[in-house]
Amino acid sequence: MAEWICFLRPSREDFAATMTDVERDCWSRHAERLDRGVREGWVLLAGPTLGRTNIGVVVFEAPDEAAAREVVAADPTVAEGHTTPELMPFRASFLRGRD
Repeated sequence: MAEWICFLRPSREDFAATMTDVERDCWSRHAERLDRGVREGWVLLAGPTLGRTNIGVVVFEAPDEAAAREVVAADPTVAEGHTTPELMPFRASFLRGRD
């Protein structure tokens, strides 16, 4: 299975501190999806950068680029236009606990 990294860039700086109720709802669904992905085994890690620039980072597995693009497109923050995604192939070369 190939690994992918996706950067989710929100529509404005200081996004986490200025979210509307609609955006909070979307991020809640986004977090639930990522949590499910961890439990199902396709998400390796995910989280935001902190401070005024809140870029989401998701490292996940998908068989190919088309499938990876589908994973990204299905993210609520992308589907609802709150983030602009940047997807790239990735290799988690140094990961604690991985042989």
